[in-house]
Amino acid sequence: MPINVITADITQLRVDAIVNAANPSLLGGGGVDGAIHRAAGPLLLKACRALPELAPGVRCPTGEARITPGFALPAGQVIHTVGPIWHGGAHDEAVMLEHCYRNALRLLREYRLHTIAFPAISCGVYGYPAALAAAVAVATLRDELADPAKDPSIDVCLCCFSDSVRATYQQALSAA
Repeated sequence: MPINVITADITQLRVDAIVNAANPSLLGGGGVDGAIHRAAGPLLLKACRALPELAPGVRCPTGEARITPGFALPAGQVIHTVGPIWHGGAHDEAVMLEHCYRNALRLLREYRLHTIAFPAISCGVYGYPAALAAAVAVATLRDELADPAKDPSIDVCLCCFSDSVRATYQQALSAA
Protein backbone atom coordinates (compact mmCIF):
# COMPACT_ATOMS: atom_id res chain seq x y z
CA MET A 1 0.00 0.00 0.00
CA PRO A 2 2.46 2.60 -1.14
CA ILE A 3 1.67 6.20 -0.26
CA ASN A 4 4.17 8.87 -1.20
CA VAL A 5 4.17 12.62 -0.77
CA ILE A 6 5.57 15.02 -3.37
CA THR A 7 5.59 18.69 -4.30
CA ALA A 8 4.53 18.94 -7.94
CA ASP A 9 2.02 20.24 -10.44
CA ILE A 10 -0.71 17.59 -10.31
CA THR A 11 -1.66 18.36 -13.93
CA GLN A 12 1.72 17.00 -15.08
CA LEU A 13 1.54 13.60 -13.38
CA ARG A 14 1.30 10.40 -15.40
CA VAL A 15 -1.05 8.36 -13.26
CA ASP A 16 -4.30 6.56 -13.99
CA ALA A 17 -6.30 9.28 -12.23
CA ILE A 18 -5.77 12.63 -10.59
CA VAL A 19 -8.20 13.98 -8.05
CA ASN A 20 -9.70 17.39 -8.60
CA ALA A 21 -10.56 19.37 -5.48
CA ALA A 22 -13.67 20.72 -7.18
CA ASN A 23 -16.62 22.88 -6.29
CA PRO A 24 -20.14 21.42 -6.38
CA SER A 25 -20.91 22.71 -9.90
CA LEU A 26 -17.84 20.90 -11.35
CA LEU A 27 -17.52 23.78 -13.83
CA GLY A 28 -14.06 24.92 -12.82
CA GLY A 29 -12.86 27.47 -10.33
CA GLY A 30 -9.63 28.62 -8.74
CA GLY A 31 -6.67 26.74 -7.34
CA VAL A 32 -6.15 23.14 -8.38
CA ASP A 33 -9.65 23.02 -9.91
CA GLY A 34 -8.88 25.84 -12.34
CA ALA A 35 -5.45 24.42 -13.12
CA ILE A 36 -6.91 21.01 -13.96
CA HIS A 37 -9.61 22.51 -16.17
CA ARG A 38 -7.06 24.66 -18.03
CA ALA A 39 -4.64 21.77 -18.54
CA ALA A 40 -7.32 19.27 -19.59
CA GLY A 41 -8.82 21.63 -22.15
CA PRO A 42 -12.41 22.52 -23.02
CA LEU A 43 -13.59 18.92 -23.33
CA LEU A 44 -13.33 18.54 -19.54
CA LEU A 45 -15.81 21.36 -19.02
CA LYS A 46 -18.11 19.79 -21.61
CA ALA A 47 -17.91 16.41 -19.83
CA CYS A 48 -18.63 18.02 -16.47
CA ARG A 49 -21.61 19.91 -17.88
CA ALA A 50 -22.98 16.58 -19.12
CA LEU A 51 -23.10 15.21 -15.57
CA PRO A 52 -26.58 15.52 -14.06
CA GLU A 53 -27.38 18.25 -11.59
CA LEU A 54 -28.76 16.88 -8.32
CA ALA A 55 -29.86 20.37 -7.31
CA PRO A 56 -29.46 23.70 -9.10
CA GLY A 57 -25.71 24.16 -9.61
CA VAL A 58 -24.78 20.92 -7.78
CA ARG A 59 -23.38 18.03 -9.78
CA CYS A 60 -21.30 16.69 -6.90
CA PRO A 61 -22.26 17.26 -3.25
CA THR A 62 -19.57 17.64 -0.59
CA GLY A 63 -17.86 14.34 0.14
CA GLU A 64 -19.00 12.62 -3.04
CA ALA A 65 -16.97 11.98 -6.21
CA ARG A 66 -17.53 11.88 -9.98
CA ILE A 67 -15.21 10.67 -12.76
CA THR A 68 -14.48 12.04 -16.23
CA PRO A 69 -11.77 11.42 -18.81
CA GLY A 70 -8.57 13.42 -18.44
CA PHE A 71 -8.60 14.65 -22.05
CA ALA A 72 -5.36 16.65 -22.60
CA LEU A 73 -3.91 15.69 -19.21
CA PRO A 74 -1.24 12.98 -18.89
CA ALA A 75 -3.62 11.29 -16.40
CA GLY A 76 -6.26 9.17 -18.07
CA GLN A 77 -9.07 10.13 -15.69
CA VAL A 78 -10.06 12.95 -13.38
CA ILE A 79 -11.90 12.08 -10.20
CA HIS A 80 -13.71 15.19 -9.01
CA THR A 81 -14.51 15.48 -5.31
CA VAL A 82 -15.85 18.36 -3.28
CA GLY A 83 -14.14 18.86 0.02
CA PRO A 84 -15.69 20.58 3.00
CA ILE A 85 -15.34 24.27 3.73
CA TRP A 86 -13.64 24.72 7.10
CA HIS A 87 -15.99 26.15 9.74
CA GLY A 88 -13.86 25.47 12.79
CA GLY A 89 -14.08 21.68 12.85
CA ALA A 90 -17.41 21.22 14.61
CA HIS A 91 -19.51 20.80 11.45
CA ASP A 92 -18.49 17.28 10.35
CA GLU A 93 -15.63 18.60 8.23
CA ALA A 94 -13.39 15.62 9.06
CA VAL A 95 -16.14 13.13 8.18
CA MET A 96 -16.84 14.88 4.88
CA LEU A 97 -13.12 15.02 4.03
CA GLU A 98 -12.81 11.32 4.81
CA HIS A 99 -15.70 10.66 2.41
CA CYS A 100 -13.78 12.49 -0.34
CA TYR A 101 -10.86 10.07 -0.08
CA ARG A 102 -13.01 6.95 0.28
CA ASN A 103 -15.27 7.87 -2.65
CA ALA A 104 -12.30 8.70 -4.89
CA LEU A 105 -10.76 5.30 -4.15
CA ARG A 106 -14.12 3.62 -4.71
CA LEU A 107 -14.24 5.09 -8.23
CA LEU A 108 -10.60 4.16 -8.84
CA ARG A 109 -11.40 0.55 -7.99
CA GLU A 110 -14.68 0.56 -9.88
CA TYR A 111 -12.85 1.64 -13.04
CA ARG A 112 -10.05 -0.88 -12.36
CA LEU A 113 -7.37 1.81 -12.11
CA HIS A 114 -4.30 1.49 -9.91
CA THR A 115 -2.45 4.80 -9.59
CA ILE A 116 -3.93 7.99 -8.18
CA ALA A 117 -2.71 11.43 -7.14
CA PHE A 118 -4.58 13.51 -4.58
CA PRO A 119 -4.11 17.23 -4.00
CA ALA A 120 -4.42 18.70 -0.50
CA ILE A 121 -8.23 18.63 -0.63
CA SER A 122 -9.90 21.65 1.03
CA CYS A 123 -6.56 23.23 2.06
CA GLY A 124 -6.79 26.15 -0.37
CA VAL A 125 -9.68 28.59 -0.49
CA TYR A 126 -11.85 26.21 1.59
CA GLY A 127 -9.53 26.98 4.52
CA TYR A 128 -9.05 23.52 6.04
CA PRO A 129 -5.87 23.59 8.20
CA ALA A 130 -3.25 21.53 6.39
CA ALA A 131 -2.11 19.56 9.46
CA LEU A 132 -5.66 18.50 10.27
CA ALA A 133 -6.44 17.67 6.63
CA ALA A 134 -3.23 15.65 6.33
CA ALA A 135 -4.12 13.58 9.40
CA VAL A 136 -7.55 12.77 7.93
CA ALA A 137 -6.08 11.97 4.51
CA VAL A 138 -3.37 9.65 5.80
CA ALA A 139 -5.63 7.82 8.28
CA THR A 140 -8.34 7.31 5.66
CA LEU A 141 -5.96 6.17 2.94
CA ARG A 142 -4.17 3.75 5.27
CA ASP A 143 -7.51 2.32 6.38
CA GLU A 144 -8.73 1.92 2.80
CA LEU A 145 -5.49 0.39 1.53
CA ALA A 146 -5.19 -2.03 4.45
CA ASP A 147 -8.64 -3.54 3.89
CA PRO A 148 -8.00 -7.10 2.59
CA ALA A 149 -11.44 -7.18 0.95
CA LYS A 150 -10.40 -4.36 -1.40
CA ASP A 151 -7.89 -4.32 -4.26
CA PRO A 152 -4.46 -3.88 -2.64
CA SER A 153 -2.62 -2.95 -5.85
CA ILE A 154 -3.17 0.80 -5.57
CA ASP A 155 -0.37 3.36 -5.46
CA VAL A 156 -1.29 6.71 -3.91
CA CYS A 157 0.52 9.97 -4.40
CA LEU A 158 -0.27 12.94 -2.18
CA CYS A 159 0.65 15.81 -4.49
CA CYS A 160 1.20 19.06 -2.62
CA PHE A 161 1.33 22.54 -4.10
CA SER A 162 4.18 23.79 -1.90
CA ASP A 163 7.12 22.42 0.06
CA SER A 164 5.56 23.55 3.35
CA VAL A 165 2.32 21.63 2.66
CA ARG A 166 4.39 18.64 1.49
CA ALA A 167 6.31 18.70 4.80
CA THR A 168 3.00 18.76 6.71
CA TYR A 169 1.63 15.76 4.77
CA GLN A 170 4.95 13.90 5.08
CA GLN A 171 4.92 14.47 8.83
CA ALA A 172 1.38 13.04 9.05
CA LEU A 173 2.45 10.02 6.99
CA SER A 174 5.54 9.43 9.14
CA ALA A 175 3.57 9.80 12.40
CA ALA A 176 0.81 7.38 11.41
